[in-house]
Amino acid sequence: MTTRSEREKAQKLNEQHQAILSALLREDDNKFCADCHAKGPRWASWNLGVFMCIRCAGIHRNLGVHISRVKSVNLDQWTSEQIQSMVDMGNSRAKQLYEAHLPESFRRPQTDQPVEVFIRDKYERKKYFDKEALTTAPI
Repeated sequence: MTTRSEREKAQKLNEQHQAILSALLREDDNKFCADCHAKGPRWASWNLGVFMCIRCAGIHRNLGVHISRVKSVNLDQWTSEQIQSMVDMGNSRAKQLYEAHLPESFRRPQTDQPVEVFIRDKYERKKYFDKEALTTAPI
């Protein structure tokens, strides 16, 4: 059983986390889904550090938690470590890593099956991943 002060402390921490997530979502690259570029993402993969739309969140869930761990920005409780992961990465840095070798002529798919193939290529198969960026990119 939790005491009132513990509940108040947890609520205050949750409010701080929500404020951080809201601030992150106001950054230009985070205003769009990391995968399909849909406007106004409300979901995130906290271990990958990307914000996404509900459709792509469903696809990420199907990848398995060994690849992507999905949470709602508004509906779920976040830990400090999960928040820090989002602060450290975000869609712009994730794009530098996971889309580094994406062809310039590449057009993002917009229908379900091609979007899933793209997401699996991007995070599961790491088809466009920049292996050197991990060692050189500042955190």
